[in-house]
Amino acid sequence: MKALIASGGRGTRLRPITHTQNKHLIPIANKPILHYAIEAATGAGIKEIAIVHNADSDEVPKAIGDGSRWGVRITYIPQLVPGGLSQVVALSEKFMGRDKFIFYLGDNMVVGGVKRFVDEFERSGCNCFLTLAKVKDPERFGVPEIKDGRIVSVEEKPKNPKSSFAVSGIYLYDSCIFEAVKAIKPSARGELEISDAHQYLIDKGYKVGYAEITGWWKDTGKPNDLLEANRLVLDNITPTIDGSVDNHSTVSGKVVIGKGARIVNSIVRGPAIIGENCVIEDAYVGPFTAVGNNTVIRKSEVEYSIILRDCKILSIGIRLEGSILGNDVEVVEGTGKPRVHRFMIGDQSRVEVV
Repeated sequence: MKALIASGGRGTRLRPITHTQNKHLIPIANKPILHYAIEAATGAGIKEIAIVHNADSDEVPKAIGDGSRWGVRITYIPQLVPGGLSQVVALSEKFMGRDKFIFYLGDNMVVGGVKRFVDEFERSGCNCFLTLAKVKDPERFGVPEIKDGRIVSVEEKPKNPKSSFAVSGIYLYDSCIFEAVKAIKPSARGELEISDAHQYLIDKGYKVGYAEITGWWKDTGKPNDLLEANRLVLDNITPTIDGSVDNHSTVSGKVVIGKGARIVNSIVRGPAIIGENCVIEDAYVGPFTAVGNNTVIRKSEVEYSIILRDCKILSIGIRLEGSILGNDVEVVEGTGKPRVHRFMIGDQSRVEVV
């Protein structure tokens, strides 16, 4: 069993963060999303992983490396132009050979890993095995139609979904999938849809099975999804304090404080994670907040937010909540008169002012 992880695309729904950073490397609880996919594969005993990435950038290979830190071997496959998930699968044919494999979308996260699905796939004798999750908005995903315990059709982003299930970004295949991805045609949006490959297998009589994800699963394609994934991961962290907390500070709940971090005259209420060499001074860091390395929060309040590395949040008079700050961002109090809001904002940003 091998693994294929998709890390291409442009992450347009997460701009402006993704103008300068691959969306799969955005941290959730201070760890890049892509790490969770790799850990899921290694947790299932997989030792060989292929990662498909944008051919015009070496950001992912540089950030991830050869896989030795996870005890696996990682091969990188460049994707010249984004052409759909079936194209991603097709690019991996030489790497996979005749081996079975798990295809994992690198911006997806699932609780409990994927070993259960790998084991069920191996036992089932299926050619294709899909993982399904109940969602409130199935029209955003590939949606299966299920009759008598069998998947009879899969439709990509339907206007009228035939079930409340989404096909999650975790698929398991044998080599028959390569026949399917070669046979299908581009969709109306010009992509080789993975749902069309699944429908091909169904129509040709191949055995397509499924299992329901009983815990949480998140597609982190939008800002609110990132915040929710961050919340879910932080809810399960193991408290660790490697930094310093002075006698005038209070740390409660599940909190991780990194090496070299200093908590001074502040309140940190978990679940939360404070990165290495941070300074939290005269401040409040509330539940479900991740603070990246080398960040300073002084005389300010932050809750339910993702703050990346090297940020400064200084003397803000209103609590930041439900926010995502990129690397090296400064949010500071203006000192001039009259009091005004002053912004320098990149393309495709969103700002709420109260």
